[in-house]
Amino acid sequence: MSRSTLLAVTIDVVDPVAVATFWARALGVAVGARSTDAHGTTYVAVPVDGGTDLLVQQVAEPTPGKARVHLDLRADDGTAEDEVVRLTGLGARVVDPAPDHPWVVLADPEGTEFCVLGPAGGQPVP
Repeated sequence: MSRSTLLAVTIDVVDPVAVATFWARALGVAVGARSTDAHGTTYVAVPVDGGTDLLVQQVAEPTPGKARVHLDLRADDGTAEDEVVRLTGLGARVVDPAPDHPWVVLADPEGTEFCVLGPAGGQPVP
């Protein structure tokens, strides 16, 4: 039986280099290959441990509204609060501190929302 393999999770952005740089720093990896297709669209890969890349794709205009798919990040060590401080230092902003949930909602430099949780087995976000 045939099946599909997840190649990448793609984020549409206006400035793919800047956003790929943010995500590479957030994930602790190097920015990967940059390419431009026959239509002039620029793509920047962010290789993620485990195989599936984050692909940052250039679009003409910012995507309006909240994306229907988002990324969830888990702090490797420290606390979720420490990770939120680190990520906001890289250019993210807090969208919803979600005090009643074990996550904080942030947005990357172009507004793509994502969630941050504490380390596995750790305490929920304060």
